[in-house]
Amino acid sequence: MSTPTKQVAYSGPKFQAITDEHTVLRGQVGSGLHGVTTGADDRDEMGVCIEPPAYVIGNARFEQYQFRTQPEGVRSGPGDLDVVVYSLRKWARLTAAGNPTVLLLLFLPEHEIVTNTWVGEQLQARPEMFISQQAGHRFIGYLESQRDKMLGLRAQRTNRPELVDVHGFDTKFAYHAVRLGLQGVELLSTGRITLPIPEPDRTWLRELRNGEHTLDEALDRMRDLKAQIQCLIGCGAWAKRPDPFEIDGWLTDTYQRWWAEKGLV
Repeated sequence: MSTPTKQVAYSGPKFQAITDEHTVLRGQVGSGLHGVTTGADDRDEMGVCIEPPAYVIGNARFEQYQFRTQPEGVRSGPGDLDVVVYSLRKWARLTAAGNPTVLLLLFLPEHEIVTNTWVGEQLQARPEMFISQQAGHRFIGYLESQRDKMLGLRAQRTNRPELVDVHGFDTKFAYHAVRLGLQGVELLSTGRITLPIPEPDRTWLRELRNGEHTLDEALDRMRDLKAQIQCLIGCGAWAKRPDPFEIDGWLTDTYQRWWAEKGLV
């Protein structure tokens, strides 16, 4: 992994060295993972690393490392790579809060994993430690955010006028909104997220990205999926939030074991 032409936040050789030595799980989290790539996508990867003791006990801090083949501010395209590697503690906080993207690492299929260790294996064996009703609320929030960007109701981080010109709306925002709804329903129903997305939904989502479904069809699916998630939250099958003592105990044991194996304590 080389340093990008222009440094992005959280980049640099010191943070890169930490991730190179201490990454415990890393894999693809973009459209290719979901099975809905169009051939015009970049590759997004996410990882988790265990930072050395000085970055936990001392004044120095490591929360994440980012790498992009494109300079900051330049839109990624086919063949580009975007990577973010979180500290295990930050990743655990985000996952316990129900962040839909970071949750994906719990369910990566083997062929999508770039790096794995006993820590990653433990995480994937215990996804229920992080799942709660909070995840349902977050999936709804992310669905609504993508929907509102599609409708021009929120500031957009990406600008895809070429999709609007051809299809009348940003079909990538629409695809992400429906995908989030589908995965939120599956997570709260089964405690799992199947990757890539199973058929027939995978084909439907690919058709949506290609402009083969109307805006009204997309909005109807979003409303239905949101209602299903709300119903699953209300049924009380999952706790309101994950058990912080269970997560903290696992983190403490994992950090100590990793540091001991690396000769850092």
